[in-house]
Amino acid sequence: MVAIAVLALMALLSWRGLDGMSRAQSQTQARSDEILVLQAGLTQWKADLDAIAESPQFVSLDWDGRVLRITRRGSAGVTDGLRVVAWTRRTGAGSTWLRWQSPALNTLSDWQTYWAQASVWAQNAGDEEKRREVAVFPLDEWQVFYFRGGAWSNPLSSDDSNAPGAKTTIPDGIRLVLTLPPTQPISGILNVDWVRATVGGGKS
Repeated sequence: MVAIAVLALMALLSWRGLDGMSRAQSQTQARSDEILVLQAGLTQWKADLDAIAESPQFVSLDWDGRVLRITRRGSAGVTDGLRVVAWTRRTGAGSTWLRWQSPALNTLSDWQTYWAQASVWAQNAGDEEKRREVAVFPLDEWQVFYFRGGAWSNPLSSDDSNAPGAKTTIPDGIRLVLTLPPTQPISGILNVDWVRATVGGGKS
């Protein structure tokens, strides 16, 4: 009887140990997945900035304090046309960083339509606009800064923000400041700097 009791106790302890290892493994996997999502979102952010298209016919980049809109080249090259992409943070049940993308643009009229639609999406998205969005990851706050004239500044308060063509001028760098919620595997404030290729010697 004593031997049976000892074996039962050992089996119970072993089960608890295995259960604890299984739960720890599940939690580790979940945290790893969340980190990968964060990395993928930031990679997409930099890819959008790397692909900014410049032309006197349209606005390349615009930040209004709520949404960052970008006119970018398609991922498949010149034949893929241009696209309008936008980034914003939506509050509600949970604050989330979002990315929106238009279809390929073939005319200036197409660009004007989707450039305006990106702004509407950030302010009061309807079902039509939401079909083109992707939730990136939870986000408490975000800020954007431009590097111009050798210093970081708020794009809306820059000295040249009201100058003709200011919105079409791409800054030398863009700083993204994210405040990640404490529920995430990486929490607190995260700074992500992007440098224009012509400034960084072909690197960003």
